[in-house]
Amino acid sequence: MCGRYAASRNPADLVGLFDVAKWDPTEALAPDWNVAPTKNVYAVLERPDKESGSPDPVRQLRALRWGLVPSWSKTPEGGAKMINARAETVHEKPSYRRAFTSRRCLIPADGYYEWVTGSAERQLEEKKGKKRPRKQPYFVTPADGSVMAMAGLFEFWRDRTLPDEHPQAWWVTCSVITTEAETEPLANAGGEGPRALADIHPRMPLALPRDRWDAWLDPRATDPDELRQLLAPPPAGTMRAYPVSTEVSNVRNNGPELLKELEAPEESTLF
Repeated sequence: MCGRYAASRNPADLVGLFDVAKWDPTEALAPDWNVAPTKNVYAVLERPDKESGSPDPVRQLRALRWGLVPSWSKTPEGGAKMINARAETVHEKPSYRRAFTSRRCLIPADGYYEWVTGSAERQLEEKKGKKRPRKQPYFVTPADGSVMAMAGLFEFWRDRTLPDEHPQAWWVTCSVITTEAETEPLANAGGEGPRALADIHPRMPLALPRDRWDAWLDPRATDPDELRQLLAPPPAGTMRAYPVSTEVSNVRNNGPELLKELEAPEESTLF
């Protein structure tokens, strides 16, 4: 799954990296090294530009709320639980299938966090003492330092309790698509750390390589079978993972120090 990630690139960089044609400076977000559900996040999407009046899609950088709220939902409360959509079933689930065929996006990230529960012995000891098993966070990021373009979906939701002219009458929310974690060795596999992403967690966000961006973002592409072909996992060995401070486990902590690589995990792990 993907429940926390880092996104520190400024909008000017993202505009260049993703060939964005339009973005609104009033939607600028501060760098965030501890992105959590329900926060506003950057997303790259393609929609017609109402100002130009052209029906052709325009690539835009938008600030969306992380946690998808289906258009038919009566209330937005369930959005916090819909931060991920499974690649294997996204085309058929009622909450995602309409967005999958017409409202797809890319969610830029530096990388994502995942937690590994401590050794079986430690878990047993802490369970006897009625303590929660401790977990070691890892940061997973492209080995070459490039942007991680997570496949995503976005949706519009109308708050019927507000008048049309109210600035919060419409919500635009998003979800990250996940896939099975890679079992091939990480770019930095070795030592006593995890050898593959699957050793950390069975799921991972689906990062799309650059050569799939255009096809994924094009809202004119609507065939579910063709779109599913774009959800193939990226080439193996392109990611690296390393332990980071448990400070990231508290969503109130935020700063570049959260990405500092530790020489060894802070807690005993499965490895």
